[in-house]
Amino acid sequence: MPSPLKILISAYACEPGKGSEPGVGWNHVKQAARFHDVWVMTRSNNRAVIEGALATDPMPNVRWIYLDVPRWARFWKKGQRGIRLYYSLWQLAAYWKARKLHREIQLDLAHHVSFVSYWLPTFLPLLPIPFVWGPVGGGESAPRSFRGAFDLRGRMYESMREFARSLSELSPFLRLAARGSAIALAATKETAARLEALGCTRISILAEAALPAKEIDELAAIPPREGGPFRALSLGRLLHWKGFALGLRAFARFQARVPNAEYWLIGDGPERPSLERLSRELGVEKKVVFWGKLSRNEVLEKLAACDVLLFPSLHDSGGWVTLEAMAAGRPVICLDLGGPAVRVTEATGIKIPAINPEQATTDLAAALEQLARDPLRLAQLAGGGRRRVDQEFNWDRRGEHLARLYVRLLNSAAGTSTVDRSEAVAAARQEP
Repeated sequence: MPSPLKILISAYACEPGKGSEPGVGWNHVKQAARFHDVWVMTRSNNRAVIEGALATDPMPNVRWIYLDVPRWARFWKKGQRGIRLYYSLWQLAAYWKARKLHREIQLDLAHHVSFVSYWLPTFLPLLPIPFVWGPVGGGESAPRSFRGAFDLRGRMYESMREFARSLSELSPFLRLAARGSAIALAATKETAARLEALGCTRISILAEAALPAKEIDELAAIPPREGGPFRALSLGRLLHWKGFALGLRAFARFQARVPNAEYWLIGDGPERPSLERLSRELGVEKKVVFWGKLSRNEVLEKLAACDVLLFPSLHDSGGWVTLEAMAAGRPVICLDLGGPAVRVTEATGIKIPAINPEQATTDLAAALEQLARDPLRLAQLAGGGRRRVDQEFNWDRRGEHLARLYVRLLNSAAGTSTVDRSEAVAAARQEP
């Protein structure tokens, strides 16, 4: 039996049963452990929840390295306050630990998976082994033509975000990560362009999100809707850049032509009062329901009671709910931006160009009307979404893809095209 590789994974955020950053870290570790011996560096405060999960679902070929920076260097960190400086210090500590570990056991490859942000530093490319960076995102921005609709706080946020990102790109450590990567995995096309500008010579588009097979099966069991008013759903934190105001304006135009339609919004945030006010100004307050923050089971119940997911985000490298909606057979209507643009195809939903607010509002409304008046098209997109998630965004399939990627990188580093030990392992375990 061929021996597995020795893989080092840097997963600052890593927790079982979570979405977003913690879920990215945990699932990459779990998939790598199917084929290889894995050493994981993660934060010390993740230890309790990880060990709790391992008590019932062990991963015997994973060694966990829990790190924290010295107390004197972290006393000032409270919640999200100071997180970027703390993260940079943690990455430096992780490098020194990885350097020592490599001397002891001779690692084959290092992989950074969390944080999923290209403009935050990692020092692992300094190790004398192939380095995989990502998937990383963060290269997305709200199109400038849309910013006039933001309030002062929203415009300041966008300006400060772009300034911070541009300043970070001047860092020699970030450029070192870019140029030292055997491959950079970009979550979006926008991030790929930023990585190329930093000096990455090999870039591949790969969304950071996927779903476990069990969750895909659970979502696939949600039946198609039959009867009742056509209903659109939006879900997420109510922030200016999530585009919910755009969604409301599009729904108002659509509802004028399809009077019995409804729009449900799930989530909470600082934009809720202004969105509720906008629904009244548009005259659709009786057709719009703000459900607030709900539990996951409640979210799934609401998703089952809707026909489509309306996801009008202006810069989102993630958007896990788009995968969940597709797996549940709910077509996605989104802007052709960021992560949703990578996930959604003509077979699974409708992508709208983001040229300006008026055009986007008109096109989003037209997309809603098209699906409301064409049940056959709605059903075709529902089936296409289920198939795409199972084929392209299934964590088990993602694990097999990464196992083959590791092999190609190691062969390339060795200057040979021969199949080595881990490819034999991957091929033996790959599903038909």
